[in-house]
This record gives sequence, structure tokens and C-alpha cells, in this order.
Amino acid sequence: MELNIQEIQKIIPHRYPFLLIDRILEVVPNDYVVAQKCLTMNELFFQGHFPNLPVMPGVLMLEAMAQTGVILAHHSLGDESAKECTSMVTGFDKAKFRKQAVPGDVLEITVRKESLKKRFWRGYGTICVDDQLIVEAVITAMVVPNTH
Repeated sequence: MELNIQEIQKIIPHRYPFLLIDRILEVVPNDYVVAQKCLTMNELFFQGHFPNLPVMPGVLMLEAMAQTGVILAHHSLGDESAKECTSMVTGFDKAKFRKQAVPGDVLEITVRKESLKKRFWRGYGTICVDDQLIVEAVITAMVVPNTH
């Protein structure tokens, strides 16, 4: 299953400049999700990080991974449960940054579910550019009921 930007925005509340995924290439509920982010020089964060050497901040790569994981959680919970809950990141472990992400890169972001115990998710995320691993991390999150 593929999702375009409009379909992604129906699932997660993030908007420009903080929506960090452009497209979902594949979702297999309760297993994995693959997203894509196309980096251009027009990204707001490149203006100041760093002006003479534009690099995507590592924390934003982790955020892109988290947003991708929310798509997996949404499709794994089912429509009704997903509408009543929000996935909140509780941590990142073993994060490794192997290469910088720069304008022109197309990030392929994969999040694979490792476990689900009650409301607590654990997943393994990677970001690749041209099939080369540039970031990896273990993501933990909690599914909480919406309060509004």
C-alpha cells in the first residue's frame, strides 16, 4: 500500500516545516513501513545548519523515523482504534549516524516492529540513501488515548 502526502496528513498532525516524510512506499501492518523524504535546498533547516555546508540535523532524521513509525502504528491498530489513539515517542536507543544527509538526497526510511507489549511499541529504524545505510536506531513509543 502506498500513501501520498495528503493521505499521510490525514494520519499524522505534522505540517510544514515539521512534516518530514513525503510519501509512504509500502506498509505491512504489524510488520514494517517504508517512507521517502526528498531533500531539497529549500528545506528550512538547511538555511542555518550549516549555511556553507547544508546538513540535515540528526535529530530531524530521528523525527522522520518516528513519523514513519506512526504510520505503521496507525495501520497496525486498525481504523477505529487509530482514530482514538496517538503514538508518542518515549525514546531512541543505539542511534548511529554513519553519513550526513544533504540536499539532493532521497531518504528511504524503514521502521520494522520488534515488539508490542500492551501499549508499548519497540521498533528498529533505518535511513538509507542510494541503498547505503546512513542512520539506524531503536525506537520506543507508547500508544495513548486522545484527550480531545
